[in-house]
Amino acid sequence: MCIDDGRVVSNFVAQALRKEPLTVYGDGKQTRSFQFVSDLVEGLMRLMEGEHVGPFNLGNPGEFTMLELAKVVQETIDPNANIEFRPNTEDDPHKRKPDITKAKELLGWEPKVSLRQGLPLMVKDFRQRVFGDLKEGSSATATTTKTTSA
Repeated sequence: MCIDDGRVVSNFVAQALRKEPLTVYGDGKQTRSFQFVSDLVEGLMRLMEGEHVGPFNLGNPGEFTMLELAKVVQETIDPNANIEFRPNTEDDPHKRKPDITKAKELLGWEPKVSLRQGLPLMVKDFRQRVFGDLKEGSSATATTTKTTSA
């Protein structure tokens, strides 16, 4: 995920890491569902390797309000981060929640990584890629991985 891709999770994480206020549009009561990439990959693998065809929702049905998400990011990165409210756009949907019944029943799939589990992993990745460190306040550490070919 790109740090400045305009999506709410990356926006909040980038703002918190940069010590900027977290921008919540509207009253913050609109809901979204968030999924960690490994859950999506697992769902896609089951779909590709299975016998079922057609559309499947491979999202996470757990809902968070935008204000709840901002508070989770705040708790994870900077408890002192401010939350700033701005007017919402007219076309912003109030609710987004996938129905994954078909994926559960036919693929035996459902997401395993919660927002609270996945967010710290994303924050660590953002810190490494953007700021060059592993933890807040630490300096970059070089790691080498040996690869072999057969």
